[in-house]
Amino acid sequence: MIAPAVGVPTVSRGVRLGYGVGSFCTATFGAVPGLLLLYYMTNFLAVPGWLAGIVVAAPKVWDLVINPLVGRWSDRTKSRLGPRRPWLLAGACTLPVMFYLVFAGPPLTGTPAAIYVGLCFMAAATAYALFEVPYKAMPAEMTEDYHERTSLLQWRIIFVGLATMISGVLAPTIVNSQGENGTLGSYRLMAVTIALIMFAAMLGSFFGTARAPMTAAPHADTGGLLRQFAAARSNPAFVWLLALSCTQQLAIATMLAAAPYFAAYTLGDPKTTTTLFAVLVGPMLLTMPLWVRLAKRFDKRGAMILAGLLYGIGTASALATPIFGPVYAHAVLLLVGTGIAGVTLLQFSMLADVIATDTATTGHRRAGVFTGLWTAIESGVSAFGALIFGVIISLGGFIPSQANTPVQQPDSAVTSVLIGQTAVPALIIFLSVLMTLKYRLTDPTKAATPVTTP
Repeated sequence: MIAPAVGVPTVSRGVRLGYGVGSFCTATFGAVPGLLLLYYMTNFLAVPGWLAGIVVAAPKVWDLVINPLVGRWSDRTKSRLGPRRPWLLAGACTLPVMFYLVFAGPPLTGTPAAIYVGLCFMAAATAYALFEVPYKAMPAEMTEDYHERTSLLQWRIIFVGLATMISGVLAPTIVNSQGENGTLGSYRLMAVTIALIMFAAMLGSFFGTARAPMTAAPHADTGGLLRQFAAARSNPAFVWLLALSCTQQLAIATMLAAAPYFAAYTLGDPKTTTTLFAVLVGPMLLTMPLWVRLAKRFDKRGAMILAGLLYGIGTASALATPIFGPVYAHAVLLLVGTGIAGVTLLQFSMLADVIATDTATTGHRRAGVFTGLWTAIESGVSAFGALIFGVIISLGGFIPSQANTPVQQPDSAVTSVLIGQTAVPALIIFLSVLMTLKYRLTDPTKAATPVTTP
């Protein structure tokens, strides 16, 4: 194991745990709407697949405005609580309420229902930005050591896995508790349960990071937001890493949106959504020490390539599920989950490297601007996963329905579900592997300054 550099504060276990528990919010808010919102609208509110996909994707356009603003505000915040933690508290007080309202609307169907859900989801996305953008900025300010960041962030990813496991298993279980396909009442029960979990996690992270170290106290960048955008855009390492991450997140989001359909129409049992999620996120709880070692052995770039290959091979192999059955599907998705675990850890570790290097080079604190841009663009791209899948099943002839009037889907729709779950994400993730080949990181003893090749 490579020891932290001399003079670099080591983040205590208590702070690591306190920081990591915040991922119960970030993972849950991504997992539950990504898993259930599209299905909820098409199968309970009679919203066409293409329109439901737009509803999931459209609020993310607002993220391009609010997330960088929140990042800039947190960069400039001066408080006895530090620049980031007041925003964590603001998010904790608003997001759970808005999340509940997404699934607890008036008795609307079709386009009116889509408008209501879209407005509530936009408000929830705003509240989420208050927490998530400052939260992502914190690791780069806790330590200056290249490998210490990966070690710190493994705790975040462990909690991401645990939160995704809980939300991905608990949410569908609650939904299906009042019937095989759920009811409007079971969706509301699910929403209030998940909202309470997020509230507890967000408060836990706020209090748990009270003693988090700050490696330096640079001045916030006083330039205008557009000038700071230009500075981020002119950083080739940030731009390339952002493009790579967005490609990976698009593949993950497409699979996430497809999961309940894959369970219902390919495996023939909606309740297998729970076990599918378990094999996808279980590796996040078990493989983090392995990925930390691989990142040290092969550097972060090499480990990222390996993770992407595992992900892509597993996803492509799932195309044979109709031939080999449910056990086979779970086995190959376990391989996918191992790849997702590595990809997720290394994304955030590389982002922390880029931010820390920018701070050391410029002498300005603008981590919030970087993470604001990152979160806005990444979440927008992730939302397009639902849109892509919604368009795929619409082209396949998928018939929307209401809870009390289920319909028999044509064979073309069932085939489109399989393609959307397997072939499309596999092509996207293999593209990300090619992109990773273009990324370079210098030796850790040279501050891990990332460079890209043309």
